Amino acid sequence: MTWQTLDDLQIRGRRVLTRVDINVPLDRGRIADSTRIQRVAPTIRRILERGGRPILMSHLGRPGGRIVPDLSLVAVVDTLSDAVNHPVTFVQELPGRAAAPAVDGMGEDTILLLENLRFMPGEEKNDPNFAAELAALGDCFCNDAFSTAHRAHASTVGVPRLVPSCAGLLMQTELAALEIALTAPERPLVAVVGGAKISSKLDLLDALVRKTDAMIIGGGMANTFLAAQGVNVGRSLYEPDLGKTALAILALAGAEGCTVLLPSDVVVASEPREGVASRTVRAGQSVPGEMILDYGSDSLNQARRVIGQARTVVWNGPLGVFEIPPFDHATIALARFAAKRTMAGDLFSVAGGGDTVAALNAAQVAESFSYLSTAGGAFLQWLEGRTLPAVQALKTQPAKG
Repeated sequence: MTWQTLDDLQIRGRRVLTRVDINVPLDRGRIADSTRIQRVAPTIRRILERGGRPILMSHLGRPGGRIVPDLSLVAVVDTLSDAVNHPVTFVQELPGRAAAPAVDGMGEDTILLLENLRFMPGEEKNDPNFAAELAALGDCFCNDAFSTAHRAHASTVGVPRLVPSCAGLLMQTELAALEIALTAPERPLVAVVGGAKISSKLDLLDALVRKTDAMIIGGGMANTFLAAQGVNVGRSLYEPDLGKTALAILALAGAEGCTVLLPSDVVVASEPREGVASRTVRAGQSVPGEMILDYGSDSLNQARRVIGQARTVVWNGPLGVFEIPPFDHATIALARFAAKRTMAGDLFSVAGGGDTVAALNAAQVAESFSYLSTAGGAFLQWLEGRTLPAVQALKTQPAKG
């Protein structure tokens, strides 16, 4: 680890600019899921306990550099206050120079929340002048927003280049879990990769076949691999133009010694709808009007055997159309099996991505995985082995605090 942690900085009596991700889903102005707020609460409490004065910065939605009242962070203040068990004061002025008077008036036991960073065009442009305005509000910087680490924005990349900086508790935990899983994993290392399209995860597949001992492929992308091998996939979602790409990935996996598991039997139906008649057939035996919507029982058992031999698992994406029963069966069953091995101490399991989190929540095993990332793009880019700008910025900060 080449970045500082929160405990490395001297923060007593200092204003701690703290980048969090409380970009929570809103339904008519009410928070629909407060998970991201709950996850940053420990860092905020730690700063208070060590005598620091947290100044919280976040974005909400995609206002595009303009003021959108419905995306004001005032909507999260009450929930955030409850999460940290401490009053949070909302700064109505726009983040940057306009917020300076509120910051200057901070007491010793105060938490401030700045307005939506993305109301300012300089945030997403990583404008150095806006970064300097933000940096001037604090004495040091704490980044606890791993889910934005793949974005080179003013608050994630510009600020830490100007003031002493560190990773928050959530960022620290996330990076540690991902390093364990991919930098020095216990082997066998297995990846579970699902999703609709190969095209959205080409870099991920290329990276994982080079790093893992086995890869279980599901979702619509599995159909593309099957079709490339001459298997009839009926009306299933697949990408016919990527057949050669799929075969190249399989060839690379063979060269790298990575075993790729594709479904040998599948659950098919005329459409992905709850209550529709479905059946299990050998892959390739569906009729033209049917769609592949889940792993079959034999394929699920094969996946269990692979996971059963693993010591480390990274998971991104479901095996089937998990949102619609009964096509959630394989995803839920395999997730519960991985969770059981994790709880027994036999497996280190890391999962991430929006669909994955939803699937593990549906299986009621989210808390049983070693680590569950709420990050989307940052999680994928880390798995791909790409440098995350915000993490790199923490490594190249100007000085220690």
